[in-house]
Amino acid sequence: MSQSPPTLRRVKKKVYEAELARLQAELVTMQQWVKASGTRVVVIFEGRDAAGKGSTIKRITEYLNPRVARIVALPMPTERQRGQWYFQRYVEHLPSTGEIVLMDRSWYNRAGVERVMGYCTSDEYRRFLHQAPLFERMLVEDGILLVKYWFSVSDLEQERRFRSRLNDPMRRWKLSETDVLSITKWVDYSKAKDEMFVHTDIAEAPWWVVESEDKRASRLNVISHLLSLVPYEKLDPPKVRIPPRPPASDYERPPREENHQIPDHAATLIKPKD
Repeated sequence: MSQSPPTLRRVKKKVYEAELARLQAELVTMQQWVKASGTRVVVIFEGRDAAGKGSTIKRITEYLNPRVARIVALPMPTERQRGQWYFQRYVEHLPSTGEIVLMDRSWYNRAGVERVMGYCTSDEYRRFLHQAPLFERMLVEDGILLVKYWFSVSDLEQERRFRSRLNDPMRRWKLSETDVLSITKWVDYSKAKDEMFVHTDIAEAPWWVVESEDKRASRLNVISHLLSLVPYEKLDPPKVRIPPRPPASDYERPPREENHQIPDHAATLIKPKD
């Protein structure tokens, strides 16, 4: 059943790139404050397949220090992890002081794909809906800034993006059998999302909906909104002095021919002058 997506005026590419660069510079400023203040930040990215979660995360982290801001995208649980408390394998990836964790999908797998595809039992699902708000309140009570984004996209746009991946060698890996099945289970996913919101849209960690029909707009909107939620301040970085290089009077470099040089592939791309 086709949905009518909200009407969005597409941001011009030059305007988009300029604003993205400005926001990314602010993210670097925010990162420095998070590190200096010891703040712990968790940002959850959930939503429809092909809704633009991954590309948004990529723009957020592009210029950040991977030692401060890291991406968590967990594979399927192992047999041992299936025997653990459901939230256990996520706990070990939570941030320490001065860290930002961006979760490309999270514990909400249980309320989405596991529920729809039958990968969990009804009892496990109901237990999750009960425990998730309790778990998140504990995180917030302990001082973690928890932000949850849900990326929304129409069924027509989702299918268009799926088809664009079929023959794209750079993005073909992003199209799995489970992703394709989401087309036939669109209504089931909608019902699962609605019920998930009823139980887990809590005051301490509300769901923020991202209209992602236009990827440029959704990226700018998410980054701008995330910056507004973190109470960061601009900090002046310590001045770094680059010392003068001392003369290498007692060193002579060995001949380059003695090293294993990689082939100069770039040289093959240079066209000879006419």
